[in-house]
Amino acid sequence: MLRGIQALAQAPELGRRIGFTLFMLAVYRMGVQVPAPGINAQALSSFLAKAKGTLFGLFDMFSGGALEHMSIFALGIMPYISASIILQLLTVAVPHLEALKKEGESGRKKISQYTRYSTVVISLVQAIGMAIGLESMTSPDGIPVVLNPGWSFRLLTAITFMSGTMFIMWLGEQITERGIGNGISLIIFAGIVARMPAAISNTFSLVKTGDLSPIVLLFLLIMMLFVIAFICFMERANRRIPIHYAKRVVGRKVYGGQTAHLPLKINSAGVIPPIFASSIIMFPATIANFIQVPWMQSIAQALRPGSFFYEALFVALIIFFCYFYTAITFNPVDIAENLKNHGGYIPGIRPGHKTAELIDRILTRITLVGAVYISAICVLPSVLIANFNVPFYFGGTALLIVIGVAMDTMAQLESHLITRNYDSFIKGVKLKGRKG
Repeated sequence: MLRGIQALAQAPELGRRIGFTLFMLAVYRMGVQVPAPGINAQALSSFLAKAKGTLFGLFDMFSGGALEHMSIFALGIMPYISASIILQLLTVAVPHLEALKKEGESGRKKISQYTRYSTVVISLVQAIGMAIGLESMTSPDGIPVVLNPGWSFRLLTAITFMSGTMFIMWLGEQITERGIGNGISLIIFAGIVARMPAAISNTFSLVKTGDLSPIVLLFLLIMMLFVIAFICFMERANRRIPIHYAKRVVGRKVYGGQTAHLPLKINSAGVIPPIFASSIIMFPATIANFIQVPWMQSIAQALRPGSFFYEALFVALIIFFCYFYTAITFNPVDIAENLKNHGGYIPGIRPGHKTAELIDRILTRITLVGAVYISAICVLPSVLIANFNVPFYFGGTALLIVIGVAMDTMAQLESHLITRNYDSFIKGVKLKGRKG
């Protein structure tokens, strides 16, 4: 710990990046507390207390509590994630977007620009639907949530929520560019971590009131530690494919003849699948919750967390996005061609097409293992709550995102420190060029 603090003290640029990241996250958490105009906070709080345990709770987790306060950040970052999903799906189907993806940095910037435009459209549609839904809400006592309903409220609320989402998106991009870690993931991370003290307090309150026995609490703690250890193990797990490099003689020197390995992660998609799956389910379910029509309400009830249909759809989407995200980020054909061009080969396998087939076959199998692991972690709280009536707050999607983002951020910190050490190693060394 002390060694890490000393390393940070010797890297002022890294310290500035960490400080900038913390400042931006603090700005985000302050914005969560700013209420949207024209809403009766007391009536809304009563309504959400009645809706606790429904899809609102899941949506509120990703918004970092902004939905509970109906703040200017009530939509959270989910519209941006939905736009990213749509653009990535279209990248496979639309030749123009596929060509942009292959152009490198310029193409990536263009796709990011399209993602921002799509975020504006999605957030505007969701904001209008939420504003219309708020007008039909009443507290259990019959008090309306909206003070002055009408198109003036709808337009003001839609613009407010859309602007809040765009501001969060800007914060995330600034953290990615000038801070440390992935900005969007860290914003979701901050929202989940900010709500963990309340979850811990609720657990101990249940123990005090006698609703939760100390033995069950001990079981929860052991379960939490086991889940954390299991997630860390699976996130580090990989399948190593041995690679041999042929010897090449250039002049009087012999190159190659080395043995290496190609590591394939069990969970190469990271925390993207559960986030994408939650976003896909939330979009229609949220709209259905706000529209007081019988068939829309039946859809909202079917998509309620804990129901069999919701959990089955959630698992199916996680498995789909595990394979989809792995397919768009890891191309076995390109890997096989690079190995062939550099004189590398897998023992017993012909370079080129056969190598690509072997890598694809191994990747398909280990991705299934990763998808099952993510699905099991994400549905664990629902299984415990539904079958054993155990309030397991510290598992599922939230814990997976927290640990995954923390591990990725620490990896970036280590890479910055390694770069700093290399810089100090060559500091003061004057490299001389060859004399003609």
